[in-house]
Amino acid sequence: MGSQDVADVEGSEMTMPADGAKIVPVPVECGPGGLERVGVVVHPTREIDGALGALRDWVADHDLELVQIEAGTNRQRPVAEFGEVERCDLVVAIGGDGTVLASLRAAMRTGAPVLGVACGSLGALTDTSADHLAEALDGYLAGDWFPRRLPALAVRCEEDGTEQAALNDFVVVRRSGGQVAVDVTVDGELYVRLAGDGVVCATSLGSTAYSMAAGGPILVGPAPAFVVTPLAMHGGSAPPIVVQDTAKVELVVHPTFSGFDVEVDGRPVEAGGVRYSVTMREDAATLVASAEPDHGLGGLRKRRIVMDSPRVMARDDREARKRSE
Repeated sequence: MGSQDVADVEGSEMTMPADGAKIVPVPVECGPGGLERVGVVVHPTREIDGALGALRDWVADHDLELVQIEAGTNRQRPVAEFGEVERCDLVVAIGGDGTVLASLRAAMRTGAPVLGVACGSLGALTDTSADHLAEALDGYLAGDWFPRRLPALAVRCEEDGTEQAALNDFVVVRRSGGQVAVDVTVDGELYVRLAGDGVVCATSLGSTAYSMAAGGPILVGPAPAFVVTPLAMHGGSAPPIVVQDTAKVELVVHPTFSGFDVEVDGRPVEAGGVRYSVTMREDAATLVASAEPDHGLGGLRKRRIVMDSPRVMARDDREARKRSE
């Protein structure tokens, strides 16, 4: 699910994706009117030669154009001629979850699907490895794939009218040396006036990142909701709340002398004011999945974000030793 490796994702000052028809997997022809241009985003430091070589070979075999998309720190590692995401029919993200998230943010502007390629262990957003990339691309071309549709939070600063799109989370956080006070309202109904480190609003994808680390709940699968989690609240009582996707959360910030910061998907953005409204936008981005998307619980266990109680695991160890005797 969520990823924290996105501190340098660029391009958050974008308009929210417009509502439109959902992407439906169908066989695609190569050439005009079909698949013509593939965009690529790469991790700035990981070993990517195998995956990049497989992508280049596949693109050449199908007489397609390959361009590199500006996203995150992608420009620091040029691997192809840079091009506009608006002209890409498919985006391939080579790296890890942070690379995929940067690609999704860029592709939101056009709705192009994103295929995540893991260079290392499979993450929450990557679907294939370098060894199986050509097979995954063949499946995409044949229409043999499943769309994993991701919601986003539409975050509007009421003072300057700017909007941010958050696929993971939106955070109001104190600066060092002080606290920040925030009034949290849901559909006009006051929930809490908190003072502490701040507050996180997270999608189901982001609910396993910063929000969970602060004690927030996990939203399973494509839950039609988002979560609001106070950060290190100083006194009082305000558990994290799960908010229906049709609701509007309003945050009014009362900064102290030290001020506050605003983060979108793990990266700081300029705070245009102290009043923010947060709503949910369905189907903001699309991931290419080789299997029908599930609730993601198996992935959480595999990556040990969720772990069994030590007592239960000790019992399993005892039983395993007995079977081996």
